[in-house]
Amino acid sequence: MVLLAAAICTKAGKAIVSRQFVEMSRTRVEGLLAAFPKLMVPGRQHTFVETESVRYVYQPLEKLYMVLVTTKNSNILEDLETLRLFSRVIPEYCRVLEEGEISEHCFDLIFAFDEIVALGYRENVNLAQIRTFTEMDSHEEKVFRAVRETQEREANAEMRRKAKELQQARRDAERAGRKAPGFGGFGSSGTGSVGPTAITDSMVELEKPKMAPAPVRPSGPSKALKLGTKGKEVDNFVDKLKSEGENVIIPSAGKKQSDASKVLQPPVNTESVHLKVEEKISLTCGRDGGLQNMEVLGIITLRVTDDANGRIRLHINNNDKKGVQLQTHPNVDKKLFTTESLICLKNQEKTFPLNSDVGILKWRLQSTEESLIPLTINCWPSETGSVCDVNIEYELQEEALELSDVVITIPVPSGVGAPVVGDLDGEYRHDGRKNVLEWCVPIIDENNKSGSLEFSIAGKPDDFFPVNVSFVSRRNYSDIQVDKVTHVEGDTPVKFSTETSFVVDKYEIL
Repeated sequence: MVLLAAAICTKAGKAIVSRQFVEMSRTRVEGLLAAFPKLMVPGRQHTFVETESVRYVYQPLEKLYMVLVTTKNSNILEDLETLRLFSRVIPEYCRVLEEGEISEHCFDLIFAFDEIVALGYRENVNLAQIRTFTEMDSHEEKVFRAVRETQEREANAEMRRKAKELQQARRDAERAGRKAPGFGGFGSSGTGSVGPTAITDSMVELEKPKMAPAPVRPSGPSKALKLGTKGKEVDNFVDKLKSEGENVIIPSAGKKQSDASKVLQPPVNTESVHLKVEEKISLTCGRDGGLQNMEVLGIITLRVTDDANGRIRLHINNNDKKGVQLQTHPNVDKKLFTTESLICLKNQEKTFPLNSDVGILKWRLQSTEESLIPLTINCWPSETGSVCDVNIEYELQEEALELSDVVITIPVPSGVGAPVVGDLDGEYRHDGRKNVLEWCVPIIDENNKSGSLEFSIAGKPDDFFPVNVSFVSRRNYSDIQVDKVTHVEGDTPVKFSTETSFVVDKYEIL
């Protein structure tokens, strides 16, 4: 079966939604659908009509038609079975079969159509699988949100760090028996860049707008106008931050935070052959140890934007030693992949689709082996009267990984105030509305394999579970990558770009 297009149209042949599975112009599609009603014979019930070049397989939907445009040599029985699946998908997204409702949910229908047919060939899926596939979370959206949240946290952390420095400078000045240092005005010399210091100083000055300026010195190396300040202004600034809900974080003694945390950034430049290597992990562990379930799902997606690079081969470098199960796309030559780790189409005269993301290789790992856990979390609540002392630690077992923007979320009891935090690696946030303590670590890698957090709060040991973990990584867990891309003919190399991500779907310690 070769399916050219799937469309929902009116009785007059006007296209409402149309999805093409081969290269076709809009004029060609509209012409085929406009000719379709004229081919039907009034008073006769059929499920298909034909022209010299194509076959229309259709099903009435009240005032509309569900139409499949296929080649004439396609299997009519398979066409009818596929048509029934298309017709059953539509009510999943549209309450009524009317033109306005179809137009409102057109993108949902197109995404569902893509799950049924790929490259013109029917996928082996049912209605339940289509519903599951179309409801899956977007990895790109998760990465984007994680990057944005990290940037916001870094800006807040820089503001709090600056406030802390100002407090310390004021204390040092008081101990030395001299006035606290002033803040530079607009005329101060400098590089011209507006950094966190300028922003913080401006906020302090706005806090006390009626302060009298210090007299201008008649001579000296600097002729800039400077405003005097007192240590109380810094305290007011910190108090204002706290009143707005910001927790001013005091780093542990001897622990220096990185000024530029490593976060997962989206790619800037992509080549005409672009590859996405995406993995997500679902993991559930017991609080007393033992891996209940771990599943890692991975996929390599190919996007070709230049017709000259349509006929290519992908050389896969599979360094996995964990036992993942690999599965190629139905149109990929499985024998060539098994023997030579090459991915190319069965018919090497054909090209990969242009300007479309095509999944070419999937893999799956499911295990209960504890040694495969990438990041172990050990949470020990110890009850002492009405107070619990909680010790929690992490350890990176998969040293090849580099986890960024790690957030370990621990539930805390409500109505008992904020936890008292002792030793800490990284930073923390207490969200009183959600009743959680978030332990934030910018990066975990082989140089920062382990860390711990200690805090005390009123409660029972069961109050601090389940613990949830989230992170992003630019290195994938299964170590499956594309080494190079070459043309089918001549085996000449093709320039390509790769985007790798490893994210969390669920990571829970019960």
